Amino acid sequence: MEILLLMALMLATAKLVGYLFERLGQPVVLGQIFGGLLIGIFFDTNPVIGQFANLGVLLLLFIAGLESELEEFKRVGRQSVVVAGLGVLVAFVFGFSVAYFFVPLHEAVLYGAMMTPTSVSITVKVLMELRKLNTREGTTILAAAVVDDVLGILILTIAISMIKGGEVNYAALLEVLVSVSLLLFFFLYFGPGLADRAFRFISRIDLPEADTAFALIFLIAFAFLAEHLNLASILGAYLTGLALGQSSKKKSIMDHMNVLGYSLFIPLFFVEVGMRIELGYILHAGAFAVLYTLAAILSKVLGCGLGARASGFDWNSSLRIGVGMIPRLGVELAMLAVAIASGIVGPDALTVAILMVFVTTVITPPLLKSLYTR
Repeated sequence: MEILLLMALMLATAKLVGYLFERLGQPVVLGQIFGGLLIGIFFDTNPVIGQFANLGVLLLLFIAGLESELEEFKRVGRQSVVVAGLGVLVAFVFGFSVAYFFVPLHEAVLYGAMMTPTSVSITVKVLMELRKLNTREGTTILAAAVVDDVLGILILTIAISMIKGGEVNYAALLEVLVSVSLLLFFFLYFGPGLADRAFRFISRIDLPEADTAFALIFLIAFAFLAEHLNLASILGAYLTGLALGQSSKKKSIMDHMNVLGYSLFIPLFFVEVGMRIELGYILHAGAFAVLYTLAAILSKVLGCGLGARASGFDWNSSLRIGVGMIPRLGVELAMLAVAIASGIVGPDALTVAILMVFVTTVITPPLLKSLYTR
């Protein structure tokens, strides 16, 4: 019963504080995160709510995929690789350079790797609010985030292999590359056709909300598959939405997913993000944590921004893409958990990571909104 009451409190906070922030001219998602931060002072999250929140981020990326145009996604493929590649390179150099003066060399390599991925869920929500998701800039950010996470996993694999064994595990690297290549090829070239055939068959099932139920089944199944292949589950969710978004059932699925996602699961996700942020860690952050966080912000703005400029975007669009790639969230903490479990770094690294996650998550929505509305 206590879990149900806590979920009710989280939903009420998401809507009320989100509305307050909207009236103040700030993104709703920022209000939801701050609301979670306040709730987190008095209540702890738990595994049950964590699973609801996890489904929330999957639904968010699934809806983003539904709203994206497949041809546009293919069209920005080259630009997104340049944006992600340069962003990852600059982030690694910045992270390693800052950490080099504070920690041993092997830890500095890990801190460099930990700075590379982007958590696109925050940016996606802001772009949806601004109705800018299905633009060349928005699609480039989404596609670059896909490449970004893959590169981040590869770099982490290299870093841990070198630190633990003194050599690179090439088999693990090859496995990640093959997995993501096959997944992208399947969804981009076969996904839309298979989705149409599947829903023609599903339409024969005369039961309420059969389309919605099977859309959820596909979402969860492919998110699980992506995670089983050592990729991010949100990659599977986004690609599933991208494929189903090209089917004749797009509007019906999107309408029902919007109701399901934004009435319950997505608000819970953003509030839980705030609840997970430990104020104590942030208040006791030292010089290393502060410098590392500043480097995390600048590295994506410079790296991804210059990558966008080199790909043909103008300076305004390049800056928007660079800022859109700032947020860090799940992948970075997962990378850190792997490193701590491997004995490469101690739990004190959590302070640095949490400050970076907090600041990059909080500053991106107002910065992005300002760049689009000024």
